[in-house]
Amino acid sequence: MKGRKLLMIPGPIEFEPEVLQALGMATTSHVAPDFIEVFGNSLELMRQVWKSPKGQPFIVSGTGTLAMDMAAANLIEQGDRVLVISTGYFGKRFKDILDRYGANTTILEAPTGEDVPLEAIEKELKTGNFKALTITHVDTSTGILVDPKPIVKLAQKYNTLSILDGVCSVAGEEINQDEWGLDVVLTGSQKAIGVPPGLALLMASEKAMEVWKNRKTPVCNYYADWNNWLPIMSAYEERRPSYFGTPAVNLIVALETSLKIICKEGMDKRVKRHQLLAKAFRAGITALDLEILPKTKQIAANTLTAVYYPKGIDGAALLSKIASNDVIVAGGLLSEIKTSYFRIGHMGSVSSNDLIAVLGAIERALLELGHDMVSGKSLQAFQNELLRSN
Repeated sequence: MKGRKLLMIPGPIEFEPEVLQALGMATTSHVAPDFIEVFGNSLELMRQVWKSPKGQPFIVSGTGTLAMDMAAANLIEQGDRVLVISTGYFGKRFKDILDRYGANTTILEAPTGEDVPLEAIEKELKTGNFKALTITHVDTSTGILVDPKPIVKLAQKYNTLSILDGVCSVAGEEINQDEWGLDVVLTGSQKAIGVPPGLALLMASEKAMEVWKNRKTPVCNYYADWNNWLPIMSAYEERRPSYFGTPAVNLIVALETSLKIICKEGMDKRVKRHQLLAKAFRAGITALDLEILPKTKQIAANTLTAVYYPKGIDGAALLSKIASNDVIVAGGLLSEIKTSYFRIGHMGSVSSNDLIAVLGAIERALLELGHDMVSGKSLQAFQNELLRSN
């Protein structure tokens, strides 16, 4: 880490050296046999990570927002009712995207630090004829974790497609797409998937693909249209050359590298690691008498933590001091409280040593700003929680 700061924001994250080496390889043709093998294998590895052996994977140059756009563009037609379940900034973004395609959207917004009660979701679904609902698994702006399982059961009960925004959860939080019955699970490469920014990743269920095939109107987005991308995905998986738009060759080579690392660790073990480290990190934060944004630990994400600034401490000064201690964390994103909190990412290849460095940097920054606290308290709490968990 000499010569640069530790990047601990909620994406982009710190990447494995092998992933960065793969990214730096000499660029090959997108129809070269070796690249076709890499692309095809990446699609197959995605099914393992998503736990969706029956799903249709898509790898497209873009961001997590493009993946959201693809889900909306391909599954929603003018006038379709869609229920948006929002726990922060990115729930509202999904509504904006859906509105662009003429959806008749209803948004259920949770109060800051809370999730939306199941009773409220079912009450809305009972009003009838929702084509789809969207769930933000982990909202990057708030660090709120939503349990998709009971919501998906409600969606199935009311014959409604379920779309999971897993941008800040896929490969970090528990997801069993086929077992739970999720119709779409999407993400971006730069989060827990562990690849530099630039890839939109999406898995569609058989039901979602049938709904798309039976739509009555053309998809109103040329680049996002699955009619253009499905033949490409099928060809690469069959190890045949094909072309619609030039794929991000180096990023996909890096993606295969990272997916291999993830699958070698094993998804159950990987999710457990994220849970243990997040629990210990929250213990460290709590030991400093700092308050996290989620109002209960049960809805606190395992991929990032949102923390309120302590009273009397200037937020900008704290972030600057943490950075001067060679750690980069993120400021707030939710507009209503943007200057009241900051966010720390802990996903992907994150280790206990990384989080010890973060807590140390936060402690030193607080002490330098005159905050009344006991030095080393957060580190002790972090270590003790890890020992208890192990």
